Amino acid sequence: MNKILLVFGTRPEAIKMAPLVKKFKEESDLFDCKVCVTAQHREMLDQVLQWFEITPDYDLNIMRPGQDLYDITSNVMLGMRDVLKAYQPDAVLVHGDTTTSFATALAAFYQQIPVGHIEAGLRTYNLSAPFPEELNRQLTGRLAQWHFVPTSLNKNNLLSEGVDEKTIHLTGNTVIDALYWTTDKIKRQALSAGNVDANVISVLKDPSIQTILVTAHRRESFGHGFVNICEALSKLARMHEHVAIIYPVHPNPKVKEPVERYLKNIPNIHLIEPLNYQDFVYVMEAADIVLTDSGGVQEEAPSLGKPVLVMRDVTERVEALEGGTVELVGTDVTKIVDRINHYLTPENNFISKVNPYGDGKAVERIVSTFKAHFNN
Repeated sequence: MNKILLVFGTRPEAIKMAPLVKKFKEESDLFDCKVCVTAQHREMLDQVLQWFEITPDYDLNIMRPGQDLYDITSNVMLGMRDVLKAYQPDAVLVHGDTTTSFATALAAFYQQIPVGHIEAGLRTYNLSAPFPEELNRQLTGRLAQWHFVPTSLNKNNLLSEGVDEKTIHLTGNTVIDALYWTTDKIKRQALSAGNVDANVISVLKDPSIQTILVTAHRRESFGHGFVNICEALSKLARMHEHVAIIYPVHPNPKVKEPVERYLKNIPNIHLIEPLNYQDFVYVMEAADIVLTDSGGVQEEAPSLGKPVLVMRDVTERVEALEGGTVELVGTDVTKIVDRINHYLTPENNFISKVNPYGDGKAVERIVSTFKAHFNN
């Protein structure tokens, strides 16, 4: 029996790894699959585990108030040392660009356990944007034996860095698998966004109201960037009485403080608590426009046919830019307002384009790679 350990610690990782966990579990005659969570983000991680019905086999539970990158890195490595010694997996799979992924890959390297990198090959080649994610994914890639890339552009990034083409596997992004699984479950069980404010639900269901879903939390926007975002949202809300802005506010004080200071008392701006994954998907599917700085949302929203405006100066999702499924607006007030106004105008209806991030079959391709590897 081939032993596979999947490791993740944050909500985005959990969302993207969950369908892979489920697929490996379906192949229990070939794989002994176990899950380790670091709980780099505790509460948001647990919500995803509950939704996807995943019970971790190992839980490092590292989250502490005021933790920094030093704490996360060292605590993940020390915790993984013990887990790897106890389980002795044949392969460790990590995801993307988190500190959990890098520290886990390094811990596995120290025990000479091969690493598979899910969502490999994303690059901005700017170590400050996003920080520390760009360094995390580059270092994880250096430690990996399997590189599962969402797009051909990601593959070309790795080839240009000298990675052996035989180790690179073009799969699509598992976030699309997770999105389709979730929308299907919502429809099958006739679920509504039960944890969302009733006023927000009524706004989403009112055909006379256009809705903008906002997510913003990135470090590089702290300070002046968030002030600009708030100014843009305030202008839009005052310009359009029949537009509702729905903003699940990240709990980080550097986000929450300026958002509440500038936007709290504007009637058609709905500042709500962070949403669990399924509620977020429900709201995203119902919204008309998505304004975000999230990498995952850049991948998900196009599959739901939404125009996506990205509040970052650079993005590693370059194929989305090239394919016209997202636009970069940065944190420039004028640009945000102008592009939102463009999509609020009836004659500029957005035409949905093919999502470059996959067809919902990424996990099948990843598991097939391991079947072939272990059979050989």
